[in-house]
Amino acid sequence: MRDTPDLTSAADTLAELRGEIDRIDLEMHRLLMQRGEIIDRLIAAKRAQGGGCAFRPDREAQMMRALVERHRGLLPVDAVEGIWRVIVSTFTYVQANYSVHADDSGGDAQMRDSARFHFGFTVPYAPHHGAGAVIEAVAASAGDLGMLRATGALAEGAWWMRLIGADAPKIIARLPFVERPDHPAGLPVFIVARLAADGGSSDILLYAIHLPRWSHSIPAVVSTLEGEILASAPHAGALSLMVAAPGRVEAARFAQELAGAGITDSVVELIGSHAERYELNEARSGIFAPRN
Repeated sequence: MRDTPDLTSAADTLAELRGEIDRIDLEMHRLLMQRGEIIDRLIAAKRAQGGGCAFRPDREAQMMRALVERHRGLLPVDAVEGIWRVIVSTFTYVQANYSVHADDSGGDAQMRDSARFHFGFTVPYAPHHGAGAVIEAVAASAGDLGMLRATGALAEGAWWMRLIGADAPKIIARLPFVERPDHPAGLPVFIVARLAADGGSSDILLYAIHLPRWSHSIPAVVSTLEGEILASAPHAGALSLMVAAPGRVEAARFAQELAGAGITDSVVELIGSHAERYELNEARSGIFAPRN
């Protein structure tokens, strides 16, 4: 006699597995509500201490890296990172309402996708045509963020010169925090905000370097300091560079090295900083390493 499948047993197994899923979903929701209660206490503690910045880009970078490092299983890391980005950004919004102003002059689709992936749908999205308009909106706000392309065409020239000065907004982060070949929001962007007293990362410092003219010795100076020229554009009849360098390289050191190469009339100004860039060596893999 042929054996027949035990359909009753299979149905019972499916019911048990679905029950486990329901239990996990319930616990996840409870934990989110518990997180909200802690955020409420955090808000009260900050008010008692005179307030504080809700944005902690250095902590967020560490959280995202740790999340990707420990992730295993069938669920794509894209989904896990996206869930955590929404959780972190939305709870930040609960602490202090803010909007994200984005430069759509290079195309709105990628910028909007990046904003929604990193900040979710609760945080208002405000498109602007041009980096200057974004920086102005951030400067005029009580605590909004700006999103600017970290690479690409420079339609406005040396827009980073608008970040010079004690009261000007500064770059506080580079997204995504963890880079990989097939990231769904892989467009490299800088996050601009009014400078906070703490919470930022100084792994990488960003400088605006004003030069009277180009010199072929400049790339060698930047390389000697383990830096990178991110962009260059004419400015006020001269030349401006946006340069990234390790946190240990101060502005005075840049000026000193440039002077040693015969460029004595350069002006080096700090325009921001961000956490060290990290990349996954393989698409959606668990292989995790810092970018040199």
